[in-house]
Amino acid sequence: MKTKDVLGCVGWAAFFLLASAWIPFVGPFFSLLTPLPFLYYATKLGLRQGAVLALLTTLSIGLAAKVGGIPQVTLFCLEFSLLGLVLSELFRRGFSLGQTVFFATAFILLVSLGILFFLSLSRDIGPLDMVFKYLEEHIKLTIKSYEHMGVPQEGSAELESYAKLFLETVRKIYPSIMIIGTGFAVWINVVTARPLFRVGRIEYPPFVSADRWKTPDPLVWVVIASGFALFLTEGSIRFLAVNALIIMMAIYVFHGLSILLFFLNKYRVPIWVRVGIYFLIAIQQLFLILLSLAGLFDQWIDFRRIYKRADR
Repeated sequence: MKTKDVLGCVGWAAFFLLASAWIPFVGPFFSLLTPLPFLYYATKLGLRQGAVLALLTTLSIGLAAKVGGIPQVTLFCLEFSLLGLVLSELFRRGFSLGQTVFFATAFILLVSLGILFFLSLSRDIGPLDMVFKYLEEHIKLTIKSYEHMGVPQEGSAELESYAKLFLETVRKIYPSIMIIGTGFAVWINVVTARPLFRVGRIEYPPFVSADRWKTPDPLVWVVIASGFALFLTEGSIRFLAVNALIIMMAIYVFHGLSILLFFLNKYRVPIWVRVGIYFLIAIQQLFLILLSLAGLFDQWIDFRRIYKRADR
């Protein structure tokens, strides 16, 4: 392990962690890339040296965070470093793209829940109650900041009603929010690692091409079962059904994106047009629904005509 490796890992990890505060609008997105330096160096140096480097980086950032009065950054750094190490090991073992995202997501969720549990014990409050209390306080601070900016009393009352509705909705779907958010963070790191590895001349796993990926066929039964349970049951089973259905639809959105990417590549659509299409998808929920439906029905229709061709 060289000094430049330590400095590189510490520097990039610190940059990504602080990006949400430094860079407006897109900063939170950059902070999701914090596992990348740990993944890169663990793959380059090996798991053992990568773990030592992750420990040194976490200690360095933790010391700086404590001095700067933001100790919570240390926990984020610890989680992201573990995610980078796990992804490196999954890359080495040759798992498929779906398996890599699934196992890494499951691991980091368990780690996050463990940290949340111990934090709640130290504060003598339930884990979920602590999360909702944090959200409620954050929303109240946001409303107060709008009031200081001169928002009328009617507008402030309207914001409070929207905030209550938002919290009530989050209480009903918080498991799916956690799983989808974590899965997206894992996926974005796996995808972004490809060009990074190419620059560093590190071997990237031979995953199936992004425009040919599909959801495993048996998952459609989860969608069907969740749909029936949603309309025919109540209470905790309905709660599980709602969250399962949201998670499945998110997975099928990525399947739909794979179909879209296939046709964009097939017809050699220019990059500026692609950016416009992705922007519309990001801001218009209708397109997400259409992508999800396309992914769901693809196993019967086979829009790309690639699996029927392969079965001949």
